[in-house]
Amino acid sequence: QVQLVESGGGLVQAGVSLRLSCVISGGTFSSYAMGWFRQAPGKEREFVAAISRALGNTYYAGSVKGRFTISRDNAKTTVYLQMNSLKPEDTAVYYCAARGPSSSVTYYTRDSDYGYWGQGTQVTVSS
Repeated sequence: QVQLVESGGGLVQAGVSLRLSCVISGGTFSSYAMGWFRQAPGKEREFVAAISRALGNTYYAGSVKGRFTISRDNAKTTVYLQMNSLKPEDTAVYYCAARGPSSSVTYYTRDSDYGYWGQGTQVTVSS
């Protein structure tokens, strides 16, 4: 059974940084492409960032490009989302997702591409 557990969310002021972590267990982490999504109150879940299972190819939503960085540590079976210069509009529940099997170089941006999801971690950014 593949499990994803996010952590690192919280209540912060605009302009500061947070790093989210997502630990994956029960599967072969190195075979998974990974992604981060978020859902704000009253809105649909949206794509944030994605990383391929190998070579570290990444892709970002336009709203976070240049501020957020996705990375992975295969030895720790963990994917990270470094969030800098946070804005109130970044307030949402953040979810990590895993897709396997997947191409070694491809990242995936649709939530339907992913088969495994975490429970989410709340990020609230005050102005």
